[in-house]
Amino acid sequence: MADAPSGKPPRRPRYRGSNPRAFDQKYKELNAARYPGEVVKVLASGKTPAGMHRAIMVREILEVLAPARGEFAVDATLGYGGHTAALLERLLPGGRVLALDVDPIELPKTEARMRAAGIGTDSLIVRRSNFAGLARVLAAEQLPAADVVLADLGLSSMQLDDPARGFTFKREGPLDLRMNPLRGQPASKLLASLDLQRLAGLLESNADLEDAPSMAAAILDRQARTPITTTTALAAAITDAATVRNQAPETIDSTVRRVFQALRVAVNDEYGALDAFLRELPGCLAPRGRVAILTFHSGEDRRVKQAFKEGVRSGAFARIADELMRPTADERRANPRSSAAKLRWAIRT
Repeated sequence: MADAPSGKPPRRPRYRGSNPRAFDQKYKELNAARYPGEVVKVLASGKTPAGMHRAIMVREILEVLAPARGEFAVDATLGYGGHTAALLERLLPGGRVLALDVDPIELPKTEARMRAAGIGTDSLIVRRSNFAGLARVLAAEQLPAADVVLADLGLSSMQLDDPARGFTFKREGPLDLRMNPLRGQPASKLLASLDLQRLAGLLESNADLEDAPSMAAAILDRQARTPITTTTALAAAITDAATVRNQAPETIDSTVRRVFQALRVAVNDEYGALDAFLRELPGCLAPRGRVAILTFHSGEDRRVKQAFKEGVRSGAFARIADELMRPTADERRANPRSSAAKLRWAIRT
């Protein structure tokens, strides 16, 4: 006869050492409401707790957007909700935020957490959509043009830290790289379909990688011998090729990141989405509406800079940032993932 259930929760799997290393073993960080002390400890060490994301340049964003009570704002990339929460503090009472995100895994978690904190549907409207679809969502929801628009184009820490999402090369996982894993093809299938010319083109156009043809050839040579289906397999192929060229360790790390970036941009059509968003942006802003965009690599920043300048020439924007803004030294030390951030802003005529 089988033993009767004891009613006790199952024991957590054991791990080596005094601290968990695998993402799914960090149960205290992943349950911040139950273990707030653990979260404080991780933050104090200059790291981001597993399953969380630290909003970047919040003070600077609020300064340039100047959200006021009663206004209507759009957070085009909700993520963990840090920027949205900061906007709501300035907009309420009377204001509201439309928050978009394409990630079907993280979006429900963030919305549930914010609803549990008492933020109702009258103050926060959440929709699953790529930011390129902002104009369509505004029309479908019969919402006015926004007084404030924010777009943070970076990956969230939740995506980066979870090996199952395939964004990180530091832990083995499927070579996926999709923001929305329910649509499109993973990076492994894209890579398997590319010839030398197309892969080299992606590495150059999506990541400004020097000597892109040589790296593309090395990756495809490894792919021909053993199909590359995991993040660590791709990282190993890049590292081996860079080592043969006697690259310094820090240069090798940068090269790995750039190749992953190039494939991620292609898999998610990130430049196409950004170009569509920038084309529609002036029409989504109310007169004298403000927009701020956080970018994290040169391909994004070039597009934003060019679109804002063209907006001034066409009369769509009255003012744009004279030069980009960067995180303070204190923020970069406290949150190293903020280091690559660049902030540009514009004001509608």
